[in-house]
Amino acid sequence: MASFTKYLHDRIKVNGKTGNLGDVVSIDNPDPSSVEVRAKGPFSKRYLKYLTKRFLKGQSLRDYIRVIAGGSKNAYELKYFNVHNEEEEETAE
Repeated sequence: MASFTKYLHDRIKVNGKTGNLGDVVSIDNPDPSSVEVRAKGPFSKRYLKYLTKRFLKGQSLRDYIRVIAGGSKNAYELKYFNVHNEEEEETAE
């Protein structure tokens, strides 16, 4: 999680510049399995999803993890693909 938090800190753009979060955007880890991004001004949820997908692609995890809109309006969840069950279905046919 620390590498993902650092990635977001380095890549989120504020006023067209990366790494310039200031007081506008804050990134926290409330518990070891989550990252919380808070913005005082307008912040695109789609932009956060885009950055998450880029991070997963760079870590070669994009094929195994999906970014899905979470239970609340302002949240995303990362879910694993169940690759093992898909392989069993293909061999059964």
